[in-house]
Order: sequence, then C-alpha cells, then structure tokens
Amino acid sequence: MQYAMDVRNAGLDARAATVGANAVLKIFDGVLPASCASADNGTVLSTIQLPNTWMNPAVNGSKSKAGTWQDNAADASGTPHYFRIYKADGVTCGIQGTCGLAAPSDMILDSVQFTAGQQFTVVTFTLNDNNG
Repeated sequence: MQYAMDVRNAGLDARAATVGANAVLKIFDGVLPASCASADNGTVLSTIQLPNTWMNPAVNGSKSKAGTWQDNAADASGTPHYFRIYKADGVTCGIQGTCGLAAPSDMILDSVQFTAGQQFTVVTFTLNDNNG
C-alpha cells in the first residue's frame, strides 16, 4: 500500500507545482464557481501574495500550507465564502475551495467578517484528494 500513498503524494505535489511559485490567493464573497475554469464570482475581499514556497511537501496523502499567509489590509468588507489560488499572473486559477472558521471548510481563517483594511490570517489550509 505504500506505493498507493506515494502516488497520491506525487499527485498532490504535482498540483501545487502546476500552480508554481509566487502564487496569489484571492478570497471572495459570493458563490463558489463550479470549477477553476468558471469565472470569478463576487467581490474580491482579499488578495495575498503567497510565499515563494507556499505548500509543504505531501505527506500521507495531504499537503499543508507553508509559511505565514496573512493580509495586513483586506481589500473590501464582506463575508468570505470561497478562495482561489492563482498562478503568479493572478489570473490563471489552479485551486479553489470554501473558507470559514472550521471544517468542513477547505481553508480555515481567523475571521469570517472582513472590514476593508483589517488584518487577518489563514490559520490552516490542507490540500488533499478531496479538495482544491
């Protein structure tokens, strides 16, 4: 069974590598689009330039965020509902999911009510076979 886990880990590492270094995280209000191929929906509440290495290597079928993901000043006021992680161009979506204060949200934030200019932090983000 170790082979199966190695394949899962390699697949997750490849997904993050496809997005590449200097990824951009955008958090939106609105409804989560059907897929990354669909247009953005809602208002961008936050835009964060992620660390160059933004995900740790996959272990046991999951990848966790690397470094600190923080916005010192939210772009707009609102309730965050979903996120998208884009390539460095800030346009090509590679990963998307829900966000909130706790599971089952894909990304856990320290606040779910943003005020323009407010600082907030992404507490946890884990990429696995079931999300992104």
